[in-house]
Amino acid sequence: MPLSAPVERELLHLRDIELRGYHRADGLFDIEAQLTDRKTTSHNDEDPNATVAPGKPIHGMWLRLTISVDMVVERCEASMDHTPYDICPGAAPNFAKLAGLKIGPGFNKAVAERVGGALGCTHLRELLGQMGTVAFQTLYPIRREREKAHLADAAAGRAPAPAIPSLLGTCISYAPDSPVSLKRWPHLRQTQPA
Repeated sequence: MPLSAPVERELLHLRDIELRGYHRADGLFDIEAQLTDRKTTSHNDEDPNATVAPGKPIHGMWLRLTISVDMVVERCEASMDHTPYDICPGAAPNFAKLAGLKIGPGFNKAVAERVGGALGCTHLRELLGQMGTVAFQTLYPIRREREKAHLADAAAGRAPAPAIPSLLGTCISYAPDSPVSLKRWPHLRQTQPA
């Protein structure tokens, strides 16, 4: 269902974000993001000799996370093709500091500690949350098969009981008492109050 019809308006700014998830030949995964900002009018921040023409990128940035199947960042690479200030690309190398982080609870806080504020770039940091979601979607089939095998082993007594799933409680579908959660994680039925 589309949004309601808007009132008459004029387009001023475009932000395009592309996110992709890849399975690499070496068994790792690349999650890539590209962000492009454009204005529909001429734009300059302070230097009249550096005016950006309508439709030309103000921001043109790339970010790649190389991760393991366990969602651990092996490498992070950033690149800036278009920036409003000459100093901006100096933040790109700092994103390599994300290596070793695990995508999951606490990820955004750890990102802020390593590339927050003046250490990084607001635009690239904003992409990281979306990249985390794309990482989960990219690895979902693989991680789901691992989860099924563990649940079967636990039911047969060959493995310890599964931990509380990290997805539990993250949205309406994964509410602890939703039919989706109870079907996916039948062991949760045993922990539900009567």
